[in-house]
Amino acid sequence: MSFLRITSPHGHGPMTTTQVMQMVLLATLPGVAALTWFFGPGTLINIAFGGALALACEYLVLRLRNREPTPYLKDYSVLVTSTLLCIALPPYAPWWLVMTGILAAVILGKHVFGGLGYNPFNPAMVGYVVLLISFPLQMSSWQAPRGLGDMPGLSEALTALFLPATYDGVTMATPLDLLRQNKGLLMEDLYQQTPQFGQWAGVGWEWVNIAFLAGGLWLIYRGIFTWHAPLAMLVMLGLCAAIGFDSGSSESGGSPLLHWLSGATMFGAFFIITDPVSGATSNRGRLLFGALVGILLYLIRVHGNYPDAVAFAVLILNFAAPFIDQYTQPTTYGHRPIKEDDE
Repeated sequence: MSFLRITSPHGHGPMTTTQVMQMVLLATLPGVAALTWFFGPGTLINIAFGGALALACEYLVLRLRNREPTPYLKDYSVLVTSTLLCIALPPYAPWWLVMTGILAAVILGKHVFGGLGYNPFNPAMVGYVVLLISFPLQMSSWQAPRGLGDMPGLSEALTALFLPATYDGVTMATPLDLLRQNKGLLMEDLYQQTPQFGQWAGVGWEWVNIAFLAGGLWLIYRGIFTWHAPLAMLVMLGLCAAIGFDSGSSESGGSPLLHWLSGATMFGAFFIITDPVSGATSNRGRLLFGALVGILLYLIRVHGNYPDAVAFAVLILNFAAPFIDQYTQPTTYGHRPIKEDDE
């Protein structure tokens, strides 16, 4: 009796790549809405402008690679990359900053390695890190949140994008910047004396993170990715913060709530480290991958030069993802684990 010789994977999910990408875009809507409410329409302008640039860049690169562009443009993957990058950018970034980030993400982060499914690094984070290292001043120019400054309108957002030299917005340090720069205030005093801090974290930032948390949980509910990497990252980040909190002294690294609800924490946990291509593939691997991202995120935030650090932590662990997969893949059914003596 002969058996059919069928290779894995044997299961076929009901969702196509296009449907998955569409759901990821939908899940970003609560976070984008919160960013727009607290920081004005700049994020929406960045997303629209960046999306158009990304589609044009994808089309041209595919033509240069002698590929038919239509199927690739229809799968929404490049729009996911551009949207995630533009969410991470300051809301009133100039056009050349957005364009540089999009080109770096699409060309360097994606197509240099062969396109969708072959990129070892998260393309959006590649674009973000290129911008952060090259243009640190522009990348740290965040608009003052609602309640601490005047909200620019649509015309001001367009002016900031296309005529940046004529736009003079009100910017201020983010809570993570203030935490890193704090040298003499107790955490309680820092919250009371600094208007950027709200009830749990930064004004506006706490609700932005809660909105991205809601979108991420919806994606888990729909089965787009598993809970392993996000939970491991958040647990380890919280554990490191609890150890380094130091009862809120002037040397404190900040409370777990501050780190969970500041910067791009929830955005990174549910929309960046869950990338199925550049992350670990097994559930054990995802747990380890997420945990290591959480540890690196805390260390860079508190002891490094970059206050948010999600992009750096993710890219460093993208390097390690193949190594993690090598030692966390489950044993194939019917086979025993390979030992050193067997090699």
